[in-house]
Order: sequence, then C-alpha cells, then structure tokens
Amino acid sequence: MKILITGGAGFIGSHVVRHFVNKYPDYQIYNLDKLTYAGNLENLKDVEQASNYHFIKADIVDKDTIFSLFAEHRFDGVIHLAAESHVDRSISNPTEFIMTNIVGTANLLNAAREIWDNTDEKVFYHISTDEVYGSLGETGYFVEDTPYDPRSPYSASKASSDHLVRAYHETYGLPVKISNCSNNFGAFQFPEKLIPLIINNIKHNKPLPIYGEGKNIRDWLFVEDHVQAIDLIFHQGKSGETYNIGGNNEWTNIDLVKKICQIADKKLNRNTPAESLITFVKDRAGHDLRYAIDSSKIQRELGWKPSPDFDALLDKTISWYLENEQWLNSVTSGNYQKYYEKQYAKR
Repeated sequence: MKILITGGAGFIGSHVVRHFVNKYPDYQIYNLDKLTYAGNLENLKDVEQASNYHFIKADIVDKDTIFSLFAEHRFDGVIHLAAESHVDRSISNPTEFIMTNIVGTANLLNAAREIWDNTDEKVFYHISTDEVYGSLGETGYFVEDTPYDPRSPYSASKASSDHLVRAYHETYGLPVKISNCSNNFGAFQFPEKLIPLIINNIKHNKPLPIYGEGKNIRDWLFVEDHVQAIDLIFHQGKSGETYNIGGNNEWTNIDLVKKICQIADKKLNRNTPAESLITFVKDRAGHDLRYAIDSSKIQRELGWKPSPDFDALLDKTISWYLENEQWLNSVTSGNYQKYYEKQYAKR
C-alpha cells in the first residue's frame, strides 16, 4: 500500500509518519510537506533512512505537481494533515489560510477523483479541528453532527475544507473519512502553540503571555493518543463518516499555565516561581470561550480511548522540551530550515 501523508514534517504529521513507517513496514509512506516555518525534517531523523519512507517537498496549492504525483505514484490512501493552523496568523494573513486549507484540499480531492480508478480500495482521510464548531458555553460538548459555527479565518478555512471533503463523497462517491480533534500537545510542537511556548519562555525567563483573563477553556489531547486514533480511523473507520477525537482534559488557560509553571519549577530547581512571569495581554479577536469534545463515537465503534493520566503526560512533555534545548533553539532561530538543504537539496 502506498500512503501519501501531507504535512508530514509538522507536529502531528511527524508523529503520524513515524508511526506508520515503523508499524507498517510493508507500506510505502510518502511524506509531502512544503516545509514552512512549522515543517521540520529534523523531527523525522529516526526514520529518514527507512526503506519504506519517501520525502517529497511540494506545496498542495500547486495543482500540477499534485496531479503529477498522483499519476506517478498511484497512491492507495491519503492522510491529509497539511494546513495552516495558528489562529493568530490567520487573523493577520487570512488569504494564506484560504489558499492552503481550501484550495490545497480541493487540489488533493480533484487529483484523487480523477486518477483513482478503483475507489473501493482507496481512502481519503481528512484531519480537521474542533474549532469548526464554534464556541461552547459552560456546559455541553461538540458531537459529530454539531452545526458548524467557525469564528476565525482559520476555523472558517477548515470548515470549508471539511464541507468540500463531504461534498466530494456525496457528489462523486469519493471514499472519505474525517476527524475533528481537540488541542494536541506533546513533543516536536512548534513553540508558537501554548504549551511549548510557555515551557520555552519559562526556560529563558521570558514573560508568559495569557490572553484576556485566561478563562478560555480547551480540551487537551496527547498527540500519541491522536495518532492511535488516526490509525484506527484510516484502517477501520467507515467511509463517509466523521469521528470526533478528544482527550477528556478540560483546562482553563490560566490553570494550565500555572500547572506547567509548578512542574517546570521543580525540574529546573528554581527559587523564584515561574508564575511571577505570567503576563495578561489583550484578548485575541473572536476568541472562543470553550471547546470540549464528545469522543464516545470513536470509543464505541473503534475501541479507542485517550490516556487517563494527564499529569504524567504533561510532565513527560515538559521534560522533553527542557531536555531538547538544541531542537528548541533550532526551530526558534530558523536554523532547522538548513537541514533540508543539507539532507535533500542535492539529491
């Protein structure tokens, strides 16, 4: 089986690529990534020499390249992770999100529709976010049929791509699967996201910026749990179905940051509490109050469950970032981009 994984050098993508390369040696895994600021091939050093791993530097917005790749490799499946994903960046530059998340997804769908001849044996798996559902109040959960109500250019672009994927299933019979997940955390996440940002800033005694009063609530999903869910959905999920993936870990931003501070203080043996670095900043425009996922469908139908010990997973995550200072320095300085030139540019 030949599987195309888009965005495979990013945070979640690199975990998915590593998992599929190692677990399925009979599969040929093609990692397609544009290598923007968030795509880092150093995340995949441990599998880059594997005989079933192949890297392709390309942009999903480039229609001709996408079509030629489908024609050349005749992929059996697509796991579509490539996306612009940071809300703040979408507010500053919405057009980039529209191009990658909507036009790029359409290019992949059109290539699959036109080149796949026996769709019964194919899978187009589109991975999305819980942000498409909008904002919750103090109670309730997002379920698979919750009406879409995106509030930012990012979530609107992901909602659009979700609708396109479903439309191609209904109109053309394309075999699609969709999942919507809550906030991921774990190793190799670019430090613009909350958890690695806070850890990195604590390490360097920089302010810990918190939007508004820090009362916004998010459900946190360990990335390795997410990868297990992706594996199950890809292989066992029903065509045309959507699955919500959540961690059952709701935290206000301020409580989560304080928890990170407490753990980091112990690991760094600091006398001055890291909480003293907390700085409240002007709230983000259109900042959703609360996200919470009901993942009972995937638990019931596919037997998946999130890991129960959030404290242990958060501790493990904090240790990874503190112990991998070279990786953090590389991505924050931009030096990671030189890795591609060294490893692949002359091949």
